[in-house]
Amino acid sequence: MRPLFRQLPVLLLILPLAACGGGGSAPTSPTPAQSFLAGTWRGTMTIQPNPTGPQPGAPVSGTVTWTFEVVPQTNLQAFRTTIRSENSWLPITLTSSTSMIPSNTPPAQISTQGEYDSPRGCRGTFGSFATAEARSIQGSITGVDCPVPFTGSVTLTKE
Repeated sequence: MRPLFRQLPVLLLILPLAACGGGGSAPTSPTPAQSFLAGTWRGTMTIQPNPTGPQPGAPVSGTVTWTFEVVPQTNLQAFRTTIRSENSWLPITLTSSTSMIPSNTPPAQISTQGEYDSPRGCRGTFGSFATAEARSIQGSITGVDCPVPFTGSVTLTKE
């Protein structure tokens, strides 16, 4: 009985060590947060050319795709946005900047602005102000294209 009693302190020292180690998983870095706005949105853009002119153009509707990419280290509130318009009055692709306020959760207000090479041979400007929900965006657009001003609306749904 005495040999077992002498081995007890050694056993008590080894037993906790057996519980340590043993192939646990390595630490992982946290998954980066994603914005509800990031990704591809499709819908319709309606443009009213020269809305305040003496002879405003007829409104023209066409499909449009907006793709939002988060700009790093901006609290998920700044985006690089690619807009591909198949609207016959303004068939363009432009890369623009989008900012989101007041926070990075829906509903939020988004403001988008950029410039593009117009099919009419000039440099055009484009802007939009919209409300972004989790799966839909509705807003207004404005811009100038060679030197015709335009206004309109955009409605998008997340893919």
